[in-house]
Order: sequence, then structure tokens, then C-alpha cells
Amino acid sequence: MNVNGQRHDRIAAVTYGSETGNSLEYAEEAGRILERLHFQTIVQPLDALEPTNPRKLSLSRFNFVIVIVSTTGQGDLPANARSFWRKLLRKKLPPDHLQDVNFATFGLGDSSYPQFNWAIRKLHKRLLQLGACELHSRGEADEQHEEGSDASWVPWIASLRQQVLVRYPLDEGIEPIPPGVLLQPKWLLSSNHNQPPSDLEPLSGENHGTQPEVKVQSIDGDAVAGWGPGVPVNNPGSDHHSLVIQLEDNRRLTPSDHWQDVRHFRFSCASLVDYAPGDVLTLMPENADIDVDQFLERMDWTRQADQTICFEPTSNVLETDFYPRPLVTVNHQCSRLTLRKLLKYHLDIRAVPRRSFFSMVTHFTNDEMHKERLLEFTDPQYIDELFDYTTRPRRSILEVLQEFHSIMIPWQWAANVLPELRGRQFSIASGGSMKHLGESLTNFELLVAIVKYKTVIKTVREGVCTRYLAGLPHGATIEATLQKGGLNIQRREATRPVILVGPGTGLAPMRSLIWERFQWHLSIPDIALGETVLFYGCRNQAADFFYREEWEFLKEKMPLRVFAAFSRDQKAKVYVQDLLRQQAKHVYELLHSRRGLVYVCGSSGMMPKAVRTALVDVFRSCGDMGESLAEGYLQTMEKEGRYKQEVSNAPKYL
Repeated sequence: MNVNGQRHDRIAAVTYGSETGNSLEYAEEAGRILERLHFQTIVQPLDALEPTNPRKLSLSRFNFVIVIVSTTGQGDLPANARSFWRKLLRKKLPPDHLQDVNFATFGLGDSSYPQFNWAIRKLHKRLLQLGACELHSRGEADEQHEEGSDASWVPWIASLRQQVLVRYPLDEGIEPIPPGVLLQPKWLLSSNHNQPPSDLEPLSGENHGTQPEVKVQSIDGDAVAGWGPGVPVNNPGSDHHSLVIQLEDNRRLTPSDHWQDVRHFRFSCASLVDYAPGDVLTLMPENADIDVDQFLERMDWTRQADQTICFEPTSNVLETDFYPRPLVTVNHQCSRLTLRKLLKYHLDIRAVPRRSFFSMVTHFTNDEMHKERLLEFTDPQYIDELFDYTTRPRRSILEVLQEFHSIMIPWQWAANVLPELRGRQFSIASGGSMKHLGESLTNFELLVAIVKYKTVIKTVREGVCTRYLAGLPHGATIEATLQKGGLNIQRREATRPVILVGPGTGLAPMRSLIWERFQWHLSIPDIALGETVLFYGCRNQAADFFYREEWEFLKEKMPLRVFAAFSRDQKAKVYVQDLLRQQAKHVYELLHSRRGLVYVCGSSGMMPKAVRTALVDVFRSCGDMGESLAEGYLQTMEKEGRYKQEVSNAPKYL
């Protein structure tokens, strides 16, 4: 039996765990590949699937399952995969529980973390323990690779595609849908509710009025209404706390002539919410009006821009469990959805385009030279050229469309071609008594570097979110979510010494923890608060030694020592790892003799590895240990939860 070109006996699931959206993008690409192999495919977060209850959307209902997961925190699964993982860990599950499940796994990780790709490794292992059958060997990507995660993803997904064709061959006379054929999307934008927009050709932009809301069946079979203008949907399994916060302070900390604009932001929330050091505030940005106007004009969407639109399904077969939700989660600001609002609040027109974007837009140009060049960017053998054209110079979707001027995307396809605008995560910098204002307000403080720099092609780039934040006036409100961080700091650690390593804006969670420890000291005066030692790094003492006055105040109130490395204040550059070696005896005493803890925060890349190497050197020199024994001691600290790292490569993307 066929429905929309897909056989009902070929059913696959692509499921993901994602914090920032990277795993979701790969999952959507995998879903499109399987659709071209005539599989009826769903793409859902892991928590939408059920590993133990066959009456729900269980793994066993599919021919096979692809699992794509990023690693967060200290080797943890993302928030929208943790409920699934907890169910999978139930001790009562027999070893043959998943014997009917075929699977393949792919992990997204960062090799600057000691727990590189731990999430996918332990998930893969658990699936095998429960009897699931491995369809293809596990793939692992490394963000630190010079070509990014695509360097591992492209060959892995190509190999998996071949394996799927071998394991699930097509019937005689049936061929895979070629890349030159545009796949039918599940949803399109429409201003005409009476005629579902099912035509695959570029559509006209005329306004045809409105119609009643579309009602469909949800993934889990429960009826959901409201797939009309404004589609408020949250991913299942999310443990985020949604908030509306108000800006109270937007203050530049660095001098106006300094190379980097670093701000201290303070927000208030009209309700009491608790949080801990290491927790994260995710802020929802908006695209600049000038960018939205340029995009509308470039695509010739201006006439349609302010007309009411909605999402409509392209198929009449909505009674299946497998029909997905619309691609974009529309917030309360868009109770009357328009194309302009969609571009401003929900679609990332300044994102660096992925291969899937180029694959899609080839269908919307009649210029053969442009089409040939666009297709080259979709070819795995030209992955280097794609990286040099997009990732290295941070070239945006808007810029690509301006260069390939023949591309004309029908407005109805906007949400299918453009990626969703996602929130940006910032570690909270406030703690202790700073967390609440009186008995009814919560206070959030952030330390944010405003992203603005020149690329290798001498073009100025600005981060979508930090550009938006920098221009916020006092009293402005913004949507945010509060999320538990990966440091898992406990009050029972108060008596133990801690070493904090936080260069640059990595100082934010360290400031939160220092104030938290000070509050513990005040609230439990009888305890002997453990020593806190901060290793901070920046370029210049005069320009970016943040919160210096606070450290001087706190030194008089609690056992606190601060060592700062100013890398540009002398001929020989000095970094935090150098200071760790200079203070080797004291560091060794705190960590080995007094069993202290280490927290490392900041940018990923060389810094975390350099800090780790410095600590191994400390153990070797002060503990009379060999290389393997010193490395083993650090690994023991990790297993005991005494060495934790929370780093990110986010600044270039914010």
C-alpha cells in the first residue's frame, strides 16, 4: 500500500537528543534521505518515543531507528532525551526487551571534553544490552575537527544509506527518489484555507483570505487542535522553565576603545524561581528589522509580508500516528501570524547554511550556472569547498541569497527552507543573595561578550542574539527559559576547597558559585567554609579584569584567593594554565591532600586541554607521580565528580 509515494510496510524513525538544535538538523537530513528510499519517516525527540510501552509510539513499531544525540554537561544526555534514558535504565527490563529493534546511532561531541560523546556511547551500549540489533556501526562527530561535525557525518550517513538499501531492498521496478526531485513537505504556509497547498511547483504569493483552524491527530494519538495561525507547541520531555524577564541593567564593562564589547546584563522576573551555579538562561533573540526587510525585498515577498498566514498540511491523510507537527514553534507574540513575524521571531535568516539548504534552493532557480554551483555544495566530495564558502567566513543565508540572485523561494516554503531561530544559552553570573530581589522577584545576571568581528573575507559579522541584547532598552521584556546546568554543585561541598578556572566570560558561573559559597558561609556560620581559589584569564588588567572590586570585598569576608593571568600586559603571554603550574604546591595540596574540586568553564578548544595538561603536570611534579599515574589520578577525580568542565564554542554563533 502506498500513501503519498511511501509504502506502509517501510516505516522508520529518526530520533534525536539536542540542546542547541544541531542534532535536530542532522535528524531532519536523515529523515529526508530515508523518505527518498520510500520509507514513511518520523523525526522526533527521544522523549516522544517509548522504549517500554508497546501501546504507545514504541521503538518496535519501526523497521529501524536512527538515534542522533549530542553530549551535554558531564557526559549527560540532552533534556529532551532524559526521560527516555531513565525508562531505558529500568532494572526490571529483560535482556531481550528490544530484540525486535534495529538501530543505528550517531553522536555529536566536542573532544575538548573528557566525556567526549559519552551520551551516545552509553545509549548505544544500553540498546545492545536490551537485545536491540545494530544495523550500522556507531558514528561520532567532533566539533573541534577543522571541518566540523560534517567531516564524520557525511561519510557515515552515506554508508548507512547503502546498508539500509541492502537490508531493506526496494521492490523490483522501484528506484530511490533522485535528489533532483523535490520532496513533498508535510506542511506549507498558506493564506487560503480552502485549498491545501499541495502543489510542488513554486506557488503564487496572492492573499486568499482565511479559513477555520486545521485539526489533526498528534504523534501520540491524542487529539490536538490549533494548527492555524499561531502554533504553540513545546517539545515533549523538556525540563526548561519558561519565563518572561525584564531588562534592568545593560552596562558595558570594557572601555569603549577596547577590542571587545563585554556587557553585564541584569534581568528581573516577576516570580520567585530558584537556580544554582552553573544553570543556564536561554534567551530568544529577534532578527533585526533591517535584515527582515532586506530578506522580504530580495525574495519579493513584501506584498504578502503583513497578511495573515497559517500552516496547512499538504496531505489529507492526517489520521496516522506518524504525521508530524509543523516545523516551527510559534510563540504567543504571533497570535496573528504573518510572514514578517515569522521572519523576525522564528526563522534564522542569518544562520550559516547547511548542505540541506543548498539542496533545497536548487529547486528554486532557473539559472543553470547557479544551479550547478549550488549542487556542488551538496556533493560530499566538495565538503572542503562548502566549509570554505560557508563556515570559515560565517556567510549567512541572507548573503547567499544575495549572491545567488536567481533563487526565488515561494513564501509558502519559507519554514521548509529556512532553519528555525533558536534560543542562545548563557551561564548565569549571579548567585547567593543576588538571586532574589525581596520576596517576589528573581534576579538574573549575565556576563556577555557582544559578538562582532571581521571574517577571513574582511566582512563584519554580528551575533544575532548579542546584537539584539546590546540594543535592548531598559524595561524591555524578553522570553527566556531556565535550564539546569551540568556542574551539579551541591551545598554539601561547602567545607571542601574548590579551584575555579574561568577565563573570559567563563567567569560567569564562577562568580555565581563564589557568591553562593559566601551565602552558605553566612547562613551556616558554624561550618568551616573550604578555600575558594579562582584562576581567571583575560588580555589586560585595566580593560577586562571583570568584577575586581567584588573579589577585593569578598577576600575580607571568606577564604578566597584570586590569581589573574593578563596575557597581553607583558612580552611573554601568560594564561591560566601557567598560573596553575606557578601555584603547583598549593593546587596539589587542595586537590590531593584535601580532596578538593575543580570546575573549568569558558570557551572550548585549546584552553580545557591546556588546563588538564597543567593539572597532570602538577600531580607529576608535586606528587612524585609518573605520566600514567598522574593522568589516572585526574581520571579518578572525574569519576568521583571532583573535576567538572562546562565549555562551549558558542561565541561565534551568538
